[in-house]
Amino acid sequence: MNPPPAPELDPQLDRDYDARGSVASFEDEYAALVALSEAARRDIPVLRDLVFDPASGMALDLYGAAPGRPVMLWIHGGYWRAGNKADNGFAAPGLAAHGVAVAVMDYSLSPDAPLAEIVRQVRQAVIWLAQNGAAQGLDTRRIHVGGSSAGGHLAAMTLPTGWQTEAGLEAGRLGAVLALSGLYDLEPLLRTKVNGWLGLTAEDARELSPIHHLPAASGAPIVLSVGGQETGAFRDQTARFEAALAAAGHDVRPVAMPGHNHFDITGTLADPDGALTRAMVAAIREIKP
Repeated sequence: MNPPPAPELDPQLDRDYDARGSVASFEDEYAALVALSEAARRDIPVLRDLVFDPASGMALDLYGAAPGRPVMLWIHGGYWRAGNKADNGFAAPGLAAHGVAVAVMDYSLSPDAPLAEIVRQVRQAVIWLAQNGAAQGLDTRRIHVGGSSAGGHLAAMTLPTGWQTEAGLEAGRLGAVLALSGLYDLEPLLRTKVNGWLGLTAEDARELSPIHHLPAASGAPIVLSVGGQETGAFRDQTARFEAALAAAGHDVRPVAMPGHNHFDITGTLADPDGALTRAMVAAIREIKP
């Protein structure tokens, strides 16, 4: 049988999900994040290129590792087809100032890697930190996770528990989750240009949408935010995910960021006194090992 025809492109949805088009200059926004990342590498001890997944060769950079420190895995955005760990070091300074190490990962990019493979790699990074972080002196009783945009989606895809059981991780090993400007229901993307590189079917979109696979509440906080200057589509994704999490009994903690766009919201993580930094530090500290 022939596969069903791809959904027609919806011009309005395409505009709504155009993150780069939502700012005056994506190049300027990205350059600011790169500058923050370069400063992070100058100011914070970093272990570079630690391979966490031999199958793909993907590696992470570990910022601020020190004895007894908890660790957060940071997952970059870029609509699953762009971005890298070097340009995402900005996620480390704020948390490191409060005694939290930050692991910034790479993952294989679409369209060379299907989205299911990217999700596998992110989960493998969590497994690697759980199994190897203690060698760096880290407190690995909980592995915390954060990400923005596509990275917010991937962070949310660590919430389902089946993969953790299959990997032999103890129940409750996943800690606090920070999800910024994420894409939690992929169905609308089937009618945008984004699916030109993702190549998702309707079945794929549902299987890989975290909003449809929420586990029972674990007690670990989930910090959610989206910039007030982002498009209605991104704000709606976060609002719907927040409602779904709350309905499932999760400790969901929204953080309002009214003056921020899809990109500069992430740069606030470089600030030890930033609202997102403070919310995530509080979430990490409140969790009982």
